[in-house]
Amino acid sequence: MNVTGQDIIRFLDSLQCSGGGKHAYYRALKAFYNWLYSPKSSYNLNPQGNPILAVDSPKVEKRILPSLTIEQVLCLMDNANNVRDKAIISLFTESGLRLRELANIRIQDIDWESRLIRVWGKGNKEALAVFGHRTELLLRQWLAEYNPNGGSIWAINKWGIVEMLQELRAKTGLPCNAHTFRRTFACLLRKAGVDTMTIKDLGRWESLEMVQRYTRSVSFQDSLKFYRAPLS
Repeated sequence: MNVTGQDIIRFLDSLQCSGGGKHAYYRALKAFYNWLYSPKSSYNLNPQGNPILAVDSPKVEKRILPSLTIEQVLCLMDNANNVRDKAIISLFTESGLRLRELANIRIQDIDWESRLIRVWGKGNKEALAVFGHRTELLLRQWLAEYNPNGGSIWAINKWGIVEMLQELRAKTGLPCNAHTFRRTFACLLRKAGVDTMTIKDLGRWESLEMVQRYTRSVSFQDSLKFYRAPLS
């Protein structure tokens, strides 16, 4: 049976799931049909007959993703069990590091004078992440207690960090994971008046789209206080 674009549309419409769920089905179907109608499949099908070309991507609701206030971050740090965990939370918040990037930090990656950390981001690309005075104090305090001996500075791997954050979430009721801290990094900078292009560069995002999505929780009133009338 020949599948048409209308067949795919009816299938997607019949799904009893969210817009995000329908979009996931759409992406899977698109990948399949693009392969099927490509030379790689060896079926020699006419690319112009690809039914997915007649199907628009399902709309996905633009939810405001959770981020933390400064007070909530400080609450998490107050409830952390030790200085290492406080340093991890502080570094997540001040740098916007991804979980893997933070978990793999070695002592030789830290430039204390400039407060920069060399990390390997997406696509195994080398990049720099910034951190502030509070994080520096906590890092130095932790490293005075622990000798990493060439490996990660944390004495736990990324799954240990995930478990620690999950325990803090259960203890405080606050969102507590690497993605939330990355959004928090972007939102706190935006609330402080930093433009999205600068946030993109500081957070090592490849495009503005994700930064804009993360900072949707920053309201018009938050931004209004930074407004200066150009002619006044």
